[in-house]
Amino acid sequence: MKILMATSETVPFSKSGGLADVVGALSATLTEMGNEVRIFMPMYSFIEKEGWHKSLSFLIPMLGTNERAEIYEKEVNGVVYVGLSHPYFSKRLGIYGDTSFQPYPDNCPRFLCFAKATALYLAATDWKVDIVHCHDWTTGLIPYYLNYFKVEAKTVFTIHNLAYQGVFPPFDAIISSSRIPKSALRGPKAHENINMMAAGLLDCDFITTVSPTYMEEIRESGMGCGLDDILKDRKDDSKGIINGIDYNEWNPETDKDLISNYSVSDLSGKEECKKELLEEFKIKGYDDKPLFAIISRLADQKGFDELLLEGEPCALERILQNHDSAVVLIGTGDSKYVTKLSLLMSKYNNLSVKITFSTPLSHKTEAGADFFLMPSRFEPCGLNQLYSMKYGTLPIVNMTGGLKDTVVDLENKEGTGFVLSPLNPENIVKAVERAKEFYKDKESLTEARKRAMKVDSSWKKSAEEYMEVYTSLL
Repeated sequence: MKILMATSETVPFSKSGGLADVVGALSATLTEMGNEVRIFMPMYSFIEKEGWHKSLSFLIPMLGTNERAEIYEKEVNGVVYVGLSHPYFSKRLGIYGDTSFQPYPDNCPRFLCFAKATALYLAATDWKVDIVHCHDWTTGLIPYYLNYFKVEAKTVFTIHNLAYQGVFPPFDAIISSSRIPKSALRGPKAHENINMMAAGLLDCDFITTVSPTYMEEIRESGMGCGLDDILKDRKDDSKGIINGIDYNEWNPETDKDLISNYSVSDLSGKEECKKELLEEFKIKGYDDKPLFAIISRLADQKGFDELLLEGEPCALERILQNHDSAVVLIGTGDSKYVTKLSLLMSKYNNLSVKITFSTPLSHKTEAGADFFLMPSRFEPCGLNQLYSMKYGTLPIVNMTGGLKDTVVDLENKEGTGFVLSPLNPENIVKAVERAKEFYKDKESLTEARKRAMKVDSSWKKSAEEYMEVYTSLL
């Protein structure tokens, strides 16, 4: 089967979040299963050009002008990456903005241009695609333009996070293109804005999202972000498929970032990783006490209101007060959370925070921690709880979305973590206290770690489910 993945980001070339990991790993797995997979992506300025070759060029019709696009290709492990070179992307510092906090004001014409280019690339090449798999709002207009430019292919549209929809004033689109699909004039405030996510949901052949529970949640008005009516109408053409993780990158037996590798049969290396992590974060005297980790965007979605701002003292301060455990945190985000974390770190020597993003440090943290705290308000799938289980680090999660689908509470004999509900400061503290108590029973702790590490979260099962969707469409 010939499959084109359309995405604004993908490893190993561009990444701002989990979307890039998902596209890269899913494509590699589908290729291993015997499919011919290409990934259509923007060529950003920070992408090294070595190894890429120019394959074709064409004009993209925009309002009153034709924009020249050049296509470059590079094969990595059997997957062909197809890069769109255009000033909208090649002359920018970032993916969606120069920083993650300030999007580019012309993101509407940027990704409208990207959608047209995807269709025009397929129209210009001899490679006859079967499935075009679109990922998130930046690709929402692709199904419409495939039809407009008469490209025959079935389309799948995957929602990675419904909260980000690509909503813009109509003027932004009008100055870019004379043709705006009617499907984009749906969703919240449709009379005022165009909505790229809505267009994707209405014009594609099949909708998926990244966990079964999240699919159920977004069909309800409380979490549907104004698009629940569309999702209800398309219930028979939609499915939640849980994400997997790439065990080539996330595996404590082979992870090159760890001071000591370890496995289910020999966990001794995990203690060495914990010692190194405490030294990295400059926390002393907690080698034999529970170590909790957080790796996250500092955002409302991730439960930081409930963790840091509600109550006096807040939930995190209550966790730190007894000095019977330590907490390490890696992340960037909202300044109000950064300020509160700085205040708490000045008061407690058992809290250490690094306002940064570092892949090697994330690997070390997953390996060295005893527990991983992830109290997200909503979570389409979540990857860190899957990484944590693979590394024998028991997750503490809110019962929502993919967290509900992947973590079994330790009250169950097959448990792999701690599940709290509903999300509030009191329940966060209670869940952490349960983990602290559980830590004292070393035999049960070891058994739970091994059980979590044995959970199969590889991409094979997920890829098979996507193949079932593709096959049904064809």
